Amino acid sequence: MYSLSFLILLIFVMISVGFFTLLERKVLGYIQCRKGPNKVGYLGILQPFSDGMKLFMKEQFFPMNSNYLIYLICPIFSLIQSLLMWMLFPFYVNSLEMSLGLLFFLSCSSLGVYGLVICGWSSNSIYSMLGCMRSVSQVISYEVSLSIILLSFFLLIDSYNLMNFYYLQSSLWFCLFSLPLFLSWISCCMAETNRTPFDFSEGESELVSGFNVEYGGGGFSILFISEYSSIIFISLFTCMIFLGSNLNSLSFYFKLILMCFMFIWIRATLPRFRYDKLMYLAWKCYLPLSLNYMMFFMVVKLLCFYHFFL
Repeated sequence: MYSLSFLILLIFVMISVGFFTLLERKVLGYIQCRKGPNKVGYLGILQPFSDGMKLFMKEQFFPMNSNYLIYLICPIFSLIQSLLMWMLFPFYVNSLEMSLGLLFFLSCSSLGVYGLVICGWSSNSIYSMLGCMRSVSQVISYEVSLSIILLSFFLLIDSYNLMNFYYLQSSLWFCLFSLPLFLSWISCCMAETNRTPFDFSEGESELVSGFNVEYGGGGFSILFISEYSSIIFISLFTCMIFLGSNLNSLSFYFKLILMCFMFIWIRATLPRFRYDKLMYLAWKCYLPLSLNYMMFFMVVKLLCFYHFFL
């Protein structure tokens, strides 16, 4: 039953990635005063399936100087890494409930760097290599702040289990008393998933297409799926930690769609950052803020213990 429930989850994640791309293209279209996809099926609703069929049926080509086997394996590794994080989805029955969910999330998210590095290196292209170098330094920088923000909340709930967020946020959402931390978390998630305005690994204006420039057809679509499934999972994780964690209510999934919409909205409105400003933001703004909040939460926890034992 565990394997079956996880398989069903993965199938629906794949379908949700397709419709998330449709939502993104529609929202970007309306923000830019145009229609977006509207030909394939009713209101363009079958467009993701049409695009997927086209990409997977295209001829797969390999650059002559690429490291053939690694070049072939790398997109599959990225897909497995992004889908592995979905094991943390907190089911009540018929799936895994991890008591060390935070550590599993940090381990899986940090593995994403290897996919970017191997993609850029194995293509044997200067543009791919530049894209992966940018991306690695960016992801490592923002992962520090991301981990400290997570540790702050897990110190507060005194557990690594994600289900405890459901019990503690029944009366008060965590984003209400830590709004600066919530906003910096969203910004760190954008950088972690290589989304605009932090999409330096795919800087089209200077790097053609970044680390995936040599990939086409099936390889490109697998990298595309892995990126978008990571975005949906990060949105889910944000809703669990900051916006109430009641998975049985319909409002939780509306909040999840709202978070996904926010990723698209930011892409449509903000230009790309300058690279030195990106690093300044990580080390001089978000890191001190997250460290101060962690100290604050530790003091709150000590005061709670002191009051309890008195």
